[in-house]
Amino acid sequence: MHVTETLSEGLKRGFNVVLPASNIDAKREKRLAEVAKTVTLPGFRPGKVPMSVVKKRYAGAVTAEILEESVNTATGQIFSERNLRTAAQPKIEIVSIEDGKDVEFKIEAELLPDITMPDFAAITLTRLKAEPGDDSIDKTLGEIAKRQQSFADVEGDDIVPAEIGHTLVVDYVGRVDGVAFDGGTGNDASVELGGSGYIPGFAEGMVGMKPGETRQINVTFPAEYGAKELAGKDATFDITAKALKKAVPVELNDEFASTMGFESLEDVRKAISGSMQREYDQASRLRVKRELLDALAALVSFPVPESMLDSEFSQIWQRIETDRAAGQVDAEDAGKDDETLKSEYRAIAERRVRLGLLLAEIGRANNINVTQEELNRAMIREAQRYPGQEKMVIDFFTKNPQAAESLRGPIYEEKVVDYVLELAQVTDKIVSVEELTAEVEAKADSAA
Repeated sequence: MHVTETLSEGLKRGFNVVLPASNIDAKREKRLAEVAKTVTLPGFRPGKVPMSVVKKRYAGAVTAEILEESVNTATGQIFSERNLRTAAQPKIEIVSIEDGKDVEFKIEAELLPDITMPDFAAITLTRLKAEPGDDSIDKTLGEIAKRQQSFADVEGDDIVPAEIGHTLVVDYVGRVDGVAFDGGTGNDASVELGGSGYIPGFAEGMVGMKPGETRQINVTFPAEYGAKELAGKDATFDITAKALKKAVPVELNDEFASTMGFESLEDVRKAISGSMQREYDQASRLRVKRELLDALAALVSFPVPESMLDSEFSQIWQRIETDRAAGQVDAEDAGKDDETLKSEYRAIAERRVRLGLLLAEIGRANNINVTQEELNRAMIREAQRYPGQEKMVIDFFTKNPQAAESLRGPIYEEKVVDYVLELAQVTDKIVSVEELTAEVEAKADSAA
């Protein structure tokens, strides 16, 4: 074949390719001969169909197949011989294709950039370490006990006005502008005074009530309330108190531990501590990863393929427009015009693409791969997110390799990050849980 380079600009390359007609004809004749050996047509014995009949029946399909195969093979050969790696599937345009004549076509492609590896040992990072204290463990243990506590009816002379910590059993009817609204009526509802999850003023408005009493309370739905037709609206609730209940505290002992499947209360505390530690370690990992990515972004500078940048920016901008339509504009974006926002988010997209290319190149250069076992574990973790549907989720991934591959990317990235962290200068620093949380949030706010 004859190849002429027509474009060499940045990461863009273009070629004009001519495939000799003799090569195409030879491949076509060979393929037709193979077809003739197996084809079965009425009136002919298998393998005895005259070539003239085979050509008349199959020449068109065979020619199309040979042309596609030849063009694809030639394209791959061109990039392979020049050690060029494409960022996306090359664009191919047929210029000339006629029976008996050379085939001419054009190729346009965007290349992956050459990436020089930074000195990972020059990267200095601080990894924050936090451990759960006794107070935190006690607090969590108390919350678990509270969820398992029972309630006893307060009756007769023991009845007192309801106070914070009591539970009132009530009937209620909510109205906006005097009209009852959907979801605003309840019967025999247990309301914990001082508990969370209620409209502000709802549970508080029942303080002081006794069984048999009625009361109307006024509330205002939060502006961000889920039901838009009620958000920010003033409402009234007619309350009828029916019963008063008092929590019966759970005694924290080994018997309580046994109800949770543990042998002792100390085992419960160890389990809580372990769970907290994993949570803190995960937060610390997230923070140091972001710090590492910031460091890598500062160390490298190479052009990114426009096609990849456009695709990443398109995804980001689509999310921005979706948030706008839902009235959820980021506070930092409020008041900025589209031109400013697009410029800022395109810079974010460029950083993401550059870091993605860098991490991919680090993995490729150091033979980092995702094993099938690691992929299988990821499938199982994903399936566990859907209790009762685990088999269906596993079957989905098994039958859809492309979906399974979507799990490979995050695993690969984490393995590359681990590799770089091993080479970087990482110093551990003991901090409080509050300090760790504040640092993680600060990094999240500044992350692209």
